[in-house]
Amino acid sequence: MRQEATSRDAGRRSLVLGLGCERGTPPAELIDLAMSVVACPEDVAFVATLDVRADEPAMHAVARHFSAPLVTFPAARLEAETPRLANPSPIVFAHTGCHGVAEAAALAQAGAGGRLIVEKTKSAHATVAIAESFQSFAGVSSGSDSVSSSLDSSRDHA
Repeated sequence: MRQEATSRDAGRRSLVLGLGCERGTPPAELIDLAMSVVACPEDVAFVATLDVRADEPAMHAVARHFSAPLVTFPAARLEAETPRLANPSPIVFAHTGCHGVAEAAALAQAGAGGRLIVEKTKSAHATVAIAESFQSFAGVSSGSDSVSSSLDSSRDHA
């Protein structure tokens, strides 16, 4: 991995796009859903999800589309975000071990001061949410050259 180059726009990239999807979700479906909620694609600093979805081609397609690294979190870390979720779901908990994936992943990466700005939005097989972060992402490693190597930043935000 390489260090992300600091640019004059680095301060603008403050959004975290949280994703959830069923296994085998078509990449186009997840990209279209993400694009439907992102007003300024250049502001997406990270794409975040549940660690068991790290190998899904749709996740990597979205990360490439937004030129943002894909970060993953274990279910226990996402479950810790439950008090901040707008739409906790017992059904999601039964399947994943956490009450939300898209909202929780976005909030987990955004940090303690982050806030949900787009609640969970659904398509047939996927969910997206956006959190705004107020922490500095400067100096964070980027996987945008090789998005297939996911980051597990849960150790930094546990």
